[in-house]
Amino acid sequence: MSATAGQRSRKDLACTAEATAYQKAFGAELKRRVVEAGEAFAVAQADTPHEIFHVMDIPLITNQWWSAYISAKQLSTRYFNTMVEHGYPDNSCKYCSLGLACTLANDPATAPWGGLPKPAVLVARLTCDCIQQVFSQWADALNTDFFPMEAPAWDYKDPEWYAHSNDDWETVYQPGRIALMVAELEELIELLERKTGRRFDPARLETLMHRINEQEGYIAEAARMIGEARPCPVSIADQMPNTMIPQWHRGSDWAVAHARKFRDEVAERVKQGIGVAANEKLRLMWIGAGVWHDPGFYQALEQRLGAVFVWSMYMPFAGPQYIRQLHGRTMEALASRICSMNEVLHLPPWMNGWMVSEAKRCGIDAAVMLVPPDNRLSQSGTRLTTLALEDAGVPVLALDADMVDAKTWDHAAMVEMVERFVVDAGLA
Repeated sequence: MSATAGQRSRKDLACTAEATAYQKAFGAELKRRVVEAGEAFAVAQADTPHEIFHVMDIPLITNQWWSAYISAKQLSTRYFNTMVEHGYPDNSCKYCSLGLACTLANDPATAPWGGLPKPAVLVARLTCDCIQQVFSQWADALNTDFFPMEAPAWDYKDPEWYAHSNDDWETVYQPGRIALMVAELEELIELLERKTGRRFDPARLETLMHRINEQEGYIAEAARMIGEARPCPVSIADQMPNTMIPQWHRGSDWAVAHARKFRDEVAERVKQGIGVAANEKLRLMWIGAGVWHDPGFYQALEQRLGAVFVWSMYMPFAGPQYIRQLHGRTMEALASRICSMNEVLHLPPWMNGWMVSEAKRCGIDAAVMLVPPDNRLSQSGTRLTTLALEDAGVPVLALDADMVDAKTWDHAAMVEMVERFVVDAGLA
């Protein structure tokens, strides 16, 4: 293995293997439906209304999942070189454009599934300047439609949005913004019905939304237990798959049952006093998307320094951002979930307000923040969040690296950087 190569992570939970096995089987079935059977499908960003596709039983490929899948197969460097060969700048946003790069490479011999066939539609919210360009050009390359969704300005700036978002979502996310999203949801449904022949059932959406609330409640319980427990019972190497894999299938029977099983396994580890490190000394916070090409990075200092990554955004995000009391307004509740998903993760004051609160809740000693040099949205609130955490007594290390592009990543060097950071901060 080369010095720059990623390392495998250790999985401690039985339900982690079950989740990854389910996702592998799902991937095979998705491939069968869209590649072999030629069923109409969609490609969409993670912050779009997946619930609509699930209700209509339209196969869905999430762009970020597809990027992580390509990255995990160590193909990202090759495909990004292809983009440069096609005249794109070398500093293109990597996370959102890796699917486009794979399409442009047009190499069925190396591409996952032999490459994507033509989808019925591509869907994305316009959360940064590059999204419209990436998805418009990807739609052209695939000869299909692009359905853009607005990301309007948000003048209600409550740093404690997470405390009110489940029930008072109309105030938090603003009626005008919600109404705009509802109108766009209706336009999307009309387009999907026309292009796929399937019909949207509002009653099915209401049932799904209740099931999602149940699922996210289990995840929120597990997040609370992990934050309170000493030592940390579950590393983020287990947290991420047991949160995100069910999230791609949110509201399904399997996803609800798996979230409950995960909650129960976490509770049992807490009861038995099981920790992920033999001698926990430092509780670390990971800010940003996962480093999908090097999942073993997060566990590299557990035994040497007793440094445990306790927190990443995916799991604690489930409670405040997904749970919605419907108040008889199912479509509006869904719109409130979708209309600001990226903003609360990446923009001040929502990002820094929430993360400072989470650092205090989990007893975080230090934070490591991924700052992808070419991903504008993921850089937006990082400086103000760093200052807010440092003001709260939590030192922050910024890593200039990308979640899917392994070209500039060196496992040993990054681990050494984190070790030197915690030592210099007087934490080890």
